[in-house]
Amino acid sequence: MAFIYDRIVRFQDTDAAGVVFFSNLLTICHEAYEEMLRWRGIDLKLFFQHPDFALPIVHAEVDFYQPVFCGDRLQVCVLPERLGTDKFKLVYQIDRGSKEVAAVGPVAQAFTVHLCIHPQTRQRQALPVLLQDFF
Repeated sequence: MAFIYDRIVRFQDTDAAGVVFFSNLLTICHEAYEEMLRWRGIDLKLFFQHPDFALPIVHAEVDFYQPVFCGDRLQVCVLPERLGTDKFKLVYQIDRGSKEVAAVGPVAQAFTVHLCIHPQTRQRQALPVLLQDFF
């Protein structure tokens, strides 16, 4: 199920040229991931400090199609995709919030791959039950 996150680009997100600094777009994507979890009723503090599992990002990629500036309204569409028993991918399509500008296509697309591990042993393990209905 897709989740939509709305975000206004802040001055702190931009570089000296006035456009979003490349790594900050991944930060915005991670914000969307956290909001998706919260929207699904997951307590973020418990989730990210869970003693039985951790979900580190093992791969991240971003393609930029248009510059993004301070004050731009963004819509981040998050699409979860299961990649097996212990891994999932989140695909992020980033569009401008304005319908007139959005017609020219997305400003960027990104994805992150998350692997489920045990926090103490760092060994792979099956995704927790609370994520089973995400895919």
